[in-house]
Amino acid sequence: MSSSGTYDAIVVGLGGVGSATLYQLASRGLSVLGIDRYSPPHTYGSSHGQTRVFRTAYFEHPSYVPLLRRAADLWRLTEEHCGEELYHKTGLLEIGPRDGVVIPGILRSAAEFDLPIETMSMADAKDQFPGIEGPENWTAVVEAEAGFLAVEACIENHLALAQQRGATVRYGTTVDQWKSVGDGMELRLGNDRVHAARVVLAGGPWSAQWLAKYEVELSIVRKHIYWYETHEQGYHQSSGFPCYFFETRDGFFYGTPAIDDAGVKVARHSGGEQITDPEKHHTRDPQDQRQCESFLKTHLPKASQNQTHWSGCYYTVTPDEHFIIDHMPEMPHVTVVAGLSGHGFKFASVLGEIAAQSVVEESTEFDLDFLRLVRLL
Repeated sequence: MSSSGTYDAIVVGLGGVGSATLYQLASRGLSVLGIDRYSPPHTYGSSHGQTRVFRTAYFEHPSYVPLLRRAADLWRLTEEHCGEELYHKTGLLEIGPRDGVVIPGILRSAAEFDLPIETMSMADAKDQFPGIEGPENWTAVVEAEAGFLAVEACIENHLALAQQRGATVRYGTTVDQWKSVGDGMELRLGNDRVHAARVVLAGGPWSAQWLAKYEVELSIVRKHIYWYETHEQGYHQSSGFPCYFFETRDGFFYGTPAIDDAGVKVARHSGGEQITDPEKHHTRDPQDQRQCESFLKTHLPKASQNQTHWSGCYYTVTPDEHFIIDHMPEMPHVTVVAGLSGHGFKFASVLGEIAAQSVVEESTEFDLDFLRLVRLL
């Protein structure tokens, strides 16, 4: 077995968070290696599918809002550095019962942080966005500054910028074994060994393997994303149709407007099939597809039932559906970012910065107590 080098830091997993972390570390002048078992951006994890919604009035927990504000700043800086538009402002329409989960959560975050949102009746929402349907007693909230990130372009540019700043990447590489050695870590990559003073683990669904010894319950959930043809121009981004999120009696559904010939994107945020091995082939789920098509028929009825494209991804879900950002127990030189629970990509820029800060022992301005690993032990 040969040794392939010593680094200040190694990042394992180069999806949304890992690519951002690699970029942040390289920007600080560190000698850094990034490792991925595939060639990112790829379709085997959680960071693909053309678009990811970005929103700030966060119904999941108000403590995410400061993180989102910083994430937005960092996405803009990345755009400046790469010269490519990554964030597309479309607005976001969120709809559901006034006493549900989504609407009260949005109003709580907006009130706590004085966020600009517009609340309206379902009737007014139908007037403003022709083509949507829902019960008259539902409430709608519009977040005008929301939109979507071009997910693959975000990863590609983070990786390119990192390499421009001296980072090394190894694709098609798995970590077969890792152990503490002195004040750092040794990783075995096939016949090679690499060493680093610090390691960041950002492996998406593979994170469950790393945390299993601590009996942290991470569920890997297989999810599905669909695109449906629409001849109704009102559903197109160019006509002002926004991203959307509906809370219905059948679960949570979300999507983005038609941005090309593939049509409207739709997916089910709730549900999904729990699996144990993310390496297995990602197959279609006819029941999930029927639920999404039923949602379209009921709530976006002018979209066709002609599916143009399908993709699959994974959620890695914690018991409380909040992230994990912390050092590994008894391993202060290993940082883990995991369990993003299907709502993490928008945070990738700031999570990469926080992970880099943990490596170089910079302080962070954010209260991360609600995301610490200890809550799940």
